Amino acid sequence: MNNYSNLRPVEKSITLAIPTRGNKVDDHFGHCEYYTLASISAEKELVGTEVLESPIGCGCKSDIATTLKDKNVTLMLAGNIGQGAIAKLSAAGIQVIRGCSGFVEKLINDYLNGKIKDNGQTCAQHEHGHECSHN
Repeated sequence: MNNYSNLRPVEKSITLAIPTRGNKVDDHFGHCEYYTLASISAEKELVGTEVLESPIGCGCKSDIATTLKDKNVTLMLAGNIGQGAIAKLSAAGIQVIRGCSGFVEKLINDYLNGKIKDNGQTCAQHEHGHECSHN
């Protein structure tokens, strides 16, 4: 008889996406210049990064959720993001952590060190060229 009681669950590698402008987290998911995709090993180490061009138009009205899913993305570290985009990403199996900012490299390191938390805020307005403000 085999004893499996001492086996630990195997953690798997993940790919996360960060809406990016320049080398910083873009203020708004739907208007980013590109997405930085980061492959994270099961040992919580950065394996590599890739740049994915952003589709033209608003993020929640584009097919970016499907594209990210096809790239095996399961987590997005976003700045500001609307509820419609969160719903589409969630339907594609992508969890969203909101309220991220700063340089992409630092954000990835902070994620690897368990320092990233969702701020719970979404953009309420949805107009071309809108600005998001949260109280």
